[in-house]
Amino acid sequence: MDRNIAVVGLGYVGLPVAVAFGKKRNIIGFDINEHRIQTLNEGMDYTNEVESSDLQVADVYYTNDTNQLKKADFFIVAVPTPINESNQPNLIPLVKASETVGSALKKGDIVVYESTVYPGTTEEVCVPVLERTSGLVCGKDFFVGYSPERINPGDKEHTFTTITKVVSGQTEEVLEVVACVYGSVVEAGVYRASSIKVAEAAKVIENTQRDLNIALMNELALIFDRLNIDTDEVLKAAGTKWNFLNFSPGLVGGHCIGVDPYYLTHKAEAVGYFPQVILAGRRINDNMSKFVATSLVKQMIHKNMPIQGARVTVLGLTFKENVPDLRNSKVIDIIRELEDFGVDVQVCDPVAEPVDAFKEYGIELVPYERLKPAEAVVFAVAHDEYVEKGWSQFSELLKHGKGIVVDIKSKLERELCPDNIVLWRL
Repeated sequence: MDRNIAVVGLGYVGLPVAVAFGKKRNIIGFDINEHRIQTLNEGMDYTNEVESSDLQVADVYYTNDTNQLKKADFFIVAVPTPINESNQPNLIPLVKASETVGSALKKGDIVVYESTVYPGTTEEVCVPVLERTSGLVCGKDFFVGYSPERINPGDKEHTFTTITKVVSGQTEEVLEVVACVYGSVVEAGVYRASSIKVAEAAKVIENTQRDLNIALMNELALIFDRLNIDTDEVLKAAGTKWNFLNFSPGLVGGHCIGVDPYYLTHKAEAVGYFPQVILAGRRINDNMSKFVATSLVKQMIHKNMPIQGARVTVLGLTFKENVPDLRNSKVIDIIRELEDFGVDVQVCDPVAEPVDAFKEYGIELVPYERLKPAEAVVFAVAHDEYVEKGWSQFSELLKHGKGIVVDIKSKLERELCPDNIVLWRL
C-alpha cells in the first residue's frame, strides 16, 4: 500500500512503530519534544526501546516542524493518555496531537490512533478536533481508524512486528487500507476488528484483565501475610496445576496497567454503570505501596530498631525492571510513606535518569557506590544489575551486614538468606 506515513509521538510506543516502517520506506517521525528529536537524529534512543543499529538503518525523518506533516497522507498517532490526580482520563495530549494532525490534513488522508482510550474516544473526541482544525468533514474528506498499541517496555521478544496487530476503520475500504499498511511491516499479521469501538474496548480490557489478576495475587499476599505463609511458596505449589494462571503480587504502576482500567470505568460511569470488581482491584493495587512500607516499619519495631532517623535504602525507582521510565511508579509511594514515619530514605537506580527523577519526584538518586549502610533495604525494582549481585550485596548495603531486606518481587532465594538478615517479601 503506497502511503506517505507520519508517526506522531515518538515515545515508547511511537518510536518502535516509526522505526519498523522506516525499515521499509521513508517516513516522517514527529514529536513536539525538541530534545527527543535531537537525540534521535544523533542516533540515540534514551528510552532504550530501539537499538542504535536499528535507528541507523531506518529511513525516518525526525522533526518537530508541523509543516513537514503536510507531506503525509497516513497519520499514526501514538501519544500518552495518562490520568489526572483524580484518576480521570487526561486527554489533553491526544487533543493537542489531533489539532496538530488536523492542521495538516488533506482530502483522502487517513488518521489512525494507537493511544489507549475508552470506547468511543476516537469518534467522539478526536474526530471533532480533526474536523475543526482542518475544516474538512470526516467520512467524506478524510477518514479515521484505530489500532491499539501493544508495546511492552523492555520486552525484546514481544515487539511491534511480532505481535498480532488489531486494526479497525470507519468503513470497509478504510479498514482494508489500514490493514494493508500495518500488514506490510507486522510479521505476526493483523486482526480486523468489526468497528473502531470494538478495537478501543479490546485494548482497554487487555490491561484491565492483567490489573485484576495482579490484584487477586496482591490480596492473597495480604491474607497470607497475616497467616504467616510465604506467598511465593504458595504460588509455586499452585502453579503445578496445568491451568493455574502465572501471576504474582507486586506494585502496579507505569502508564498502562495502572492507568487503563480508569479509562474503562470512566466511560462505564458516564453511561450509568458503576463498576465494582474493576475498581476494587484498583484500590488493592494502589494501596500495596503503603502496605509494603508499613510492613517494613513493623519489622523494624519487632527488631527494636529506631524508626525516626533510621536509614532505609530503596533499590530501584522506575515502574518496571530494566526500563528507565519513571511515570506513575508506585515505588515513590513507598518512599513517601517511609518519610512520613521519619525514616531517612536514600534511593538508587542504575537505569533511571537522575535529572528525570528529580524533576518528576524531587528525588536525588544516589550512585550505588555512594550508598551509606542502612538498617534496611527495600529491593523495589528487579533491575538485572541488582538481581545478579544477589545476597552478597547486602553485606555492604546493611549496617554491619545485618538488618532487614524487603524483596517485593521475590527475586532472592529465601534458602540462601544469611542468618543475620531478616527477609520480608510479598
